[in-house]
Amino acid sequence: MKGGILEVFLESAKGIRHTNLIGKPKYYVIIECGIQQNKSKSSKGDHHKVSWNEKFNFELSMSEYQKLTHLRLRIMDKELFANDTGFVGEAKIYLEEILVEGNEKGLIEVAPKPYNVVLDDETYKGEIKIGLKFIPNAVIKEVGRGINAIERDTDDTIWNKLVEMCKISWCRLSIYGRKLKPSEYKRI
Repeated sequence: MKGGILEVFLESAKGIRHTNLIGKPKYYVIIECGIQQNKSKSSKGDHHKVSWNEKFNFELSMSEYQKLTHLRLRIMDKELFANDTGFVGEAKIYLEEILVEGNEKGLIEVAPKPYNVVLDDETYKGEIKIGLKFIPNAVIKEVGRGINAIERDTDDTIWNKLVEMCKISWCRLSIYGRKLKPSEYKRI
């Protein structure tokens, strides 16, 4: 089936909102292109500079990319003791000109450039750096398209966090504790 491939290069973000009260944030991005979704890996770092350096491909049929208006990138933060995540901000990249020019030239590549990150209250805080490449008239697979499953990391459940904390405390106890002599035992 003929269609197009939109390649999204997620490079970095800087100056974004810090949502954690304690601990370092673990930022990730959910990229929505039409009805398709992809999730980036978690990136440790502070809100001043976060790097992902990941590439995502979205295979679009002719009808999909003719209807496609924008690419939506939601920056999220994994919370320490919650299964839900904190919304940091989002960026929308309007694709109409890129898709039209890509169709005319046969290929278009946009070097990574910064886009403003919009918060819940419609103000700007920080920027996310994205590169794009559009390849029209590509042969795409019809099977397996649609919403890609957002994989849950195994380390984000509350139980795994509690077990991890228990391991740390037992490790500390074993370092600071000492073995008692039989004469030091208290008899009850």
